[in-house]
Amino acid sequence: MMRPITYFAAAALALFLPACADKEPEEKPKEKKEEQTTKPRLVGRIASMPADRKFVLIQSYGTWDVPTGSILTTHGPDGRAANLLATGEKLGQYAAADVKSGILEVGDGVYTIGTQKESNPNPVPELLEPGEEKEEPTPTPPASES
Repeated sequence: MMRPITYFAAAALALFLPACADKEPEEKPKEKKEEQTTKPRLVGRIASMPADRKFVLIQSYGTWDVPTGSILTTHGPDGRAANLLATGEKLGQYAAADVKSGILEVGDGVYTIGTQKESNPNPVPELLEPGEEKEEPTPTPPASES
């Protein structure tokens, strides 16, 4: 004959065991490293470099849309690499960059990461037709508390 405590323990297990079964296992948050969303983009090649090697001229492949102050990298065929800083100076298809570190030669590829457009700190003023006036926005008066 079974003791009453055994019946009570079996009944408790029967009642509470299914309560745990309906819960889905909690997923542990996976540590996800921030993946680089943009890959390096070839923007030009080293066109010339003065003897002191403090800056270079880059011949751009297409429109030069590299923001001023962007870090550029160069890669040469024999493993050379260097870091450049875009100066914002450009003329036609050529742009200037300061050499920050590394070894580079004329012909090395120049790469950038990211596609942000630079906000122009000195926008070109709008040209107005003779006799035309620029409309200034009228300021709204502050709301008065009553």
